[in-house]
Amino acid sequence: MNRRQLRAAVKAALHLERVPGRPEVSLVLTEDEFIRELNRLYRHRDEPTDVLSFSQDEGDGDLPVAGPRLLGDVVISVETAARQAATAHRSLDAELAELAVHGTLHLLGWEDETPGERDRMLARQADILAAAAAGETSG
Repeated sequence: MNRRQLRAAVKAALHLERVPGRPEVSLVLTEDEFIRELNRLYRHRDEPTDVLSFSQDEGDGDLPVAGPRLLGDVVISVETAARQAATAHRSLDAELAELAVHGTLHLLGWEDETPGERDRMLARQADILAAAAAGETSG
């Protein structure tokens, strides 16, 4: 798996969403058994899922802009990602990058509970992935 691609994808999301300060996101790559347990504990769904996000940056927004700012954790099941990549006939690296961006957008407040929210989020996700692939995230 291409760690550089994952970092570029998350960096693109943070840059294009104009997150102030020095934001940090923790990426956890795991297996179905672990993510299933997290999904059961925190979402009351006893099944594996592809990605979960756990915010560390909720509250009144009065966090200092100086220094690192941990936004939260994005947990990705590599096993589920591999199945989804195979079904979509694309690489595991591409699937992991998409899930990393998806999870990061959730940390930034994006939701996908309704069809409209999902359409907007997926469009933004595609824009971010295209920018990351083109290397348009400096600045």
